[in-house]
Amino acid sequence: MSYRKHSRGFTLVELLVVIAIIGILVGLLLPAVQAAREAARRMSCSNNFKQIGLALHNYHSAYMQLPTHGTGTGLAPGAGGWGDPTPIEGASHQRLSMLVGLLPFFEQQALWDQIANPNTDFITTPPVSGRWNPMGPVPQDEFDYIPWMTEIPTLRCPSDPGVGAPAQGRTNYGACMGDSCHSGLAHGWSNWTLSGIDSFMAPFVRAADRGTFAFRRATKFRDILDGLSNTIAMGEIVTELGDRDIRGAVSLGNGEDNFAIGSNMPQANPMHCSDTGQISPDRPRFWSRGSDGGTPPPFLVSGYPVTRGMMWASYLPSVQQVMTILPPNRELCGPNLLVVPGVYGPSSQHQGGCHILMGDGAVKFITDSIEAGTPNAPVISQPNVPGSQSPYGLWGALGTRASREVIDEAL
Repeated sequence: MSYRKHSRGFTLVELLVVIAIIGILVGLLLPAVQAAREAARRMSCSNNFKQIGLALHNYHSAYMQLPTHGTGTGLAPGAGGWGDPTPIEGASHQRLSMLVGLLPFFEQQALWDQIANPNTDFITTPPVSGRWNPMGPVPQDEFDYIPWMTEIPTLRCPSDPGVGAPAQGRTNYGACMGDSCHSGLAHGWSNWTLSGIDSFMAPFVRAADRGTFAFRRATKFRDILDGLSNTIAMGEIVTELGDRDIRGAVSLGNGEDNFAIGSNMPQANPMHCSDTGQISPDRPRFWSRGSDGGTPPPFLVSGYPVTRGMMWASYLPSVQQVMTILPPNRELCGPNLLVVPGVYGPSSQHQGGCHILMGDGAVKFITDSIEAGTPNAPVISQPNVPGSQSPYGLWGALGTRASREVIDEAL
């Protein structure tokens, strides 16, 4: 007697059920995978910042000071800052960031050698003299100088998608200048013997230089009287993507350039750009275009190398300086010139906050909801009670180096 074995396959219904189950599982797993990837990118970003913090301490051990923000060659003492009475072709005119001097201390010795000892091999189009001066040219003026165009991995956060033109070499980390954006035309007048209008400006500069770094003036750890662990040295920033993001594109043309204290300017009211409706009511992460019921910025600087994070070699306030006025990830509100400090806070592509580097080398993640005092209070300056505690609460106090404010909260 013979038996025939019958093999039974999957029915269509069973196959569809299995496919549906697999789809549900994939849908549940994908957010977890994305979160894990972002956590890895955030950890990598933190590690980059720790390397920069270690470099700052090694630099200070070698030179007994922090690298100067606003350094370079070709600017005569007393010449002011932006205008040069006797321009030197190919010189940097003291417009270089503190990151330039820091290069050898985070394993960029070869790049530093190209900058400090220029050779015609390092350029595509030389100046008339045939070679660049030591310390290179002004960053935003030259796109033929290879070192300024170099992308440095240590200076980039993996979560930031910014890449390529119109930027030069990008950076996601900038020097903290404190809780004031009223420190003059970024020229460091307080270093020089002055007369006339410049001697009038010097007190403003001294009163507003409250951060770990100051314009064209060397600072040391001994200047940080509030304690290295209580003072922010640097902050994370996004790089501008040309998409009108309020954290990358700069609203310019908001009030006076110098030292007037009027109501229509960010120095008197850091919330000026928000209060005047420049942020889109429909998309609060972006500047208004006017058709959305908001008021477009007077002049929006977007898609140019002078916006956020676009040049690691430049000292410009709009490019990489960090102020502890408004909390992280808020709008960039500037006066009439990019060379003048504005309300330029830290930011990141991480969810809910950004990294900051403390003076002792520790890296902290600060949330957008940090206690920040009175956001529309005028910044500290010569006409506005120099030496006072920061009006911007815990956030402002963390940005000042010698205001003797007690930090009684764990970050």
